[in-house]
Amino acid sequence: MIVYHEPSRTYTLHTKHSTYQLAVHPTGVVQHVYYGPRLRDCDLTGLLRYADRGFSPNPEEAGADRTFSLDTTPQEYSTCGVGDFRLPAIEFELPCGSRTADLRYARGEIRRGKYALEGLPAFYGGGEEWETLSLVLRDDAAQAEVELLYGVLEEYDLITRSVLVRNVGEGPVRLCRCASLCLDLPRSDLDMVTFNGAHLMERCPSRAPLRPGIQSAGSVRGASSHQHNPFVILCDREANEDYGLCYGAMLLYSGNFQAAVETGQFENARLVMGVNPYHFTWTLEPGGVFSAPEAALVCSEAGLGEMSRRFHRAIRDRLVRDHLRGRRKPVLVNNWEATYFDFDPEKLLAIAREAAALGVELFVLDDGWFGKRDDDNSGLGDWQVNTDKLPGGLEALAPAINDLGLSFGLWVEPEMVSEDSDLYRAHPDWALQVPGRTPARGRNQLVLDFSRREVRDHIYAQLHRVLSSAPVTYVKWDMNRSLSGVWSAALPPQRQGEVYHRCVLGVYEMLERLRTDFPEILVEGCCGGGGRFDGGMLYYTPQIWCSDNTDAMDRLRIQYGTSFCYPVCTMGAHVSVVPNEQNGRVTPLETRGIAAMSGAFGYELDLSKCTPEEKACIRRQIETYKARWELLQLGDYYRLTDPFREGPYTAWAQVSPDRREALVSVVFGGARAVSPFRVLKLKGLDPGARYQVDGAGCWGGDALMHAGFPLPAVKGDYQAVQLHLTAVDDQLPLCNCVLIESGSINI
Repeated sequence: MIVYHEPSRTYTLHTKHSTYQLAVHPTGVVQHVYYGPRLRDCDLTGLLRYADRGFSPNPEEAGADRTFSLDTTPQEYSTCGVGDFRLPAIEFELPCGSRTADLRYARGEIRRGKYALEGLPAFYGGGEEWETLSLVLRDDAAQAEVELLYGVLEEYDLITRSVLVRNVGEGPVRLCRCASLCLDLPRSDLDMVTFNGAHLMERCPSRAPLRPGIQSAGSVRGASSHQHNPFVILCDREANEDYGLCYGAMLLYSGNFQAAVETGQFENARLVMGVNPYHFTWTLEPGGVFSAPEAALVCSEAGLGEMSRRFHRAIRDRLVRDHLRGRRKPVLVNNWEATYFDFDPEKLLAIAREAAALGVELFVLDDGWFGKRDDDNSGLGDWQVNTDKLPGGLEALAPAINDLGLSFGLWVEPEMVSEDSDLYRAHPDWALQVPGRTPARGRNQLVLDFSRREVRDHIYAQLHRVLSSAPVTYVKWDMNRSLSGVWSAALPPQRQGEVYHRCVLGVYEMLERLRTDFPEILVEGCCGGGGRFDGGMLYYTPQIWCSDNTDAMDRLRIQYGTSFCYPVCTMGAHVSVVPNEQNGRVTPLETRGIAAMSGAFGYELDLSKCTPEEKACIRRQIETYKARWELLQLGDYYRLTDPFREGPYTAWAQVSPDRREALVSVVFGGARAVSPFRVLKLKGLDPGARYQVDGAGCWGGDALMHAGFPLPAVKGDYQAVQLHLTAVDDQLPLCNCVLIESGSINI
């Protein structure tokens, strides 16, 4: 709900549990007033206070009032070069060479439905679910209008933000910075949580108190990156999973981004989030419009866990788009770790035959099926089937897979090109390269210039032919290097600052074409695993490889960090071989399965080489996943422990929305002698209900949450257990639980 109060000139945005208020100052500056737990409709402008602060200049409109300064007042969208010395949200470069921006309120509008962003990902929904607030600010000197867009999805506690910049003058306007979100908070006694890491260890939470100055996370790699994620949290110092005020901010963007927080001189905090200004410029010709990517805000007064669950629900229901949304995705097997580049139809069919017998539903052919692609050094860009390796092409292989009872999927990497390829030999200028400089290679490949339509059209035409030639139901869209040498042969020198962003827009356009032409294909994103795990990609690819790291113990940390924003159903997670390819660890198959079930589930190993005992275990895992997929994928997610802290085990739970059912997963660390008895306190249950644990003993929900459940004793490193809880008739008696030496539970 959005309410305008004329006397105070305030706009108030209400979600189910939060309130956001802004006000128009007599000078035309739009001020931020409040964001926090839901309040009754009211005028909160009394919170805005003014004083004469030395070295904080006053705008012309303030006249003799020395108490009003852009440097001290909280703003909805901060400006540059006109008296505010804190982080700017926008910056113009005008023909005279000045680099300023000065915005004043021109008009506002409240309307039903959600605003639209052309060519960019965004949350969606029916017209009755959303309300939009549009505020148009004007910079008369720049002859530009800046439209601040707010979307309110009340039932999901979600507020979205975006910005449109229009050139309403007769000459060009150059943008040097255009953030999607500015949030001024009146306090700095907060912690900032960012999600950082590296290839093979993504989205590890890093929490630190705000300090004077600027703290930031971002990417200049051309993708949102393995190293930093476009999601940050500001929260109370004492906030934990269950307590404290938390603000979560997510940017729906897959390229260079920046999320920066500045703690000001008066102990306030400003968050600015959007496209990274690194090597960014955008020239707006008269009548031109620039759209900033969408940002999404969630406020929770009930801790980090509730903040996460609000994001999860909104992402599942109003961001991801695919024909299987809300339904179980197929259990897949990917041949990469089984065969790498060395395969033929017989090898692939042997894996598929075993997979079908075990209950797998989708076979995915990974890298090496196209061009002259027998290693990392050639073939990218030549998207034609290698008939030497696959006689008869996909037209023969895919139906043979189908005859075994499996659907067929395919790996592609459309944004890349090998120098040893027919495409590069014909069009070397189609790769991003700086004239006069030798290129830096990643995985011995270069990046195609997806800012150019002719490049995108050529690649898409190849992919369209391949996908039309066979019954393909799944595509894994990969990207295996960061961008360097970012220069386009199709743009003049003064517009080279647009290339990074235009490449991202090109990727989005390609993915949208794919979705439109092949609506029954499930597209899974991948960027060396989790290097582009962001809300922007989720709009086009409803699940993304969480990481190239398939080690179950490492994945506990990776999936834990990812869960702060992104729901389980979006995390591609596979059971792979041991010793693990990345770290050599040997982990029990049962543990690998339990870890992978908290994701889009599948296998990445040669099933034809598994022992009978392993096959029996895999069959049980798949049966469990199919039986409980709704709980695993759509249940409310609770982090029960922190795997980054030393402890005997890592635990998490998925609870059905009606709290009648739960699945608790526990993974133990290294074994130790004389292990103490462990008790795990659960969350999210109905305290008044009684639950059977694995169909046996009956426990009160309040007891399970406050007293805890006694975990079984286990022997051996990296063991895991799953506990299935179902609410039962109140007439059943409560039972005691006694642990016995084998680790089983005797009721």
